[in-house]
Amino acid sequence: MRIGPWTFPNRVFVAPMAGVTDRPYRQLCKRLGAGYAVSEMAASNPKLWHSVKTSRRLNHEGESTPIAVQIAGADPAMMAEAAVFNIQKGAHIIDINMGCPVKKVCNVASGSALLRHEALVAQILESVVSACRPYNVPVTLKTRTGWDAESRNALHIARLAQDIGIAALTLHGRTRADLYNGQAEYDTIKAVKQALSIPVIANGDIDSPEKARYVLDYTGADAVMIGRAAQGRPWIFREVAHYLDTGRHLSPPTFGELRSCLLEHLEDHYRFYGEYTGVRSARKHIGWYLAEQPDSAALLSHINQTESTQAQLAAVAHWFDLHAPDDFILSPATSESVPALAA
Repeated sequence: MRIGPWTFPNRVFVAPMAGVTDRPYRQLCKRLGAGYAVSEMAASNPKLWHSVKTSRRLNHEGESTPIAVQIAGADPAMMAEAAVFNIQKGAHIIDINMGCPVKKVCNVASGSALLRHEALVAQILESVVSACRPYNVPVTLKTRTGWDAESRNALHIARLAQDIGIAALTLHGRTRADLYNGQAEYDTIKAVKQALSIPVIANGDIDSPEKARYVLDYTGADAVMIGRAAQGRPWIFREVAHYLDTGRHLSPPTFGELRSCLLEHLEDHYRFYGEYTGVRSARKHIGWYLAEQPDSAALLSHINQTESTQAQLAAVAHWFDLHAPDDFILSPATSESVPALAA
């Protein structure tokens, strides 16, 4: 699997998720088997580049290569400027967001709202690709199947993108109107893959090794991108990669591995965000890791009230100390809802 000059160790990638795929999380997912990770969405507006929030999103210190930065916006010149700015900050791949469905993004004609304006899509792609070409930095595109079920235009957008010089395309199998509801469909991804020669990455509802295998086989995609299914389960990347390589399941993490993984993630998270933001932004991660574990409700309620990173970390460590390995319900990531491929 290649994008431009970059070759990846496997074809199991981390989806960019705002507020989730920060540097500590990307590094953790890569250590646990992800072949590639794209940063959180960064604003293209130069006025925001030096804000605390955007500065964190553009912090790649110590991150393994290639560093991929996703940019979002609706102004072609501003998007090109943002691409060059991020290249100068260390980006090796620029990814364009045309898939985010949230209102605050779509209301300013960014994200998946651009799918209603194909001429503007072409202008943005041409502007960014042209800006990145002198640096030999490939540009990728992440998008959805269309604005709604009546206007699926992913195939047209994909052909346009390839002709302009986009190096790879990630396609989420939902329209913007779907948000994250219902089930992702893969027929559009299959049609796009058949029409393109550049790599196509399938995204949407890939939550197990079997589902990844099915989606790759059904669509012919070159890789899969996993998002929400990795929240609190960063080891899913090694599970999927191992299954794709061998057809066999890895054992789930041990009690000790889970404890070490969560506590090390929290310490890295606190170092990155600092005391005030770190203790608050860590709450969701702790919840994702432990929400399904027995007797975790009281802990999760408590950590949502803690005001210091030291107290939060101590509470999580103490909770582990009170439990034995047999209390845990970790199991390999498997899915019972994978359809059979047609003969």
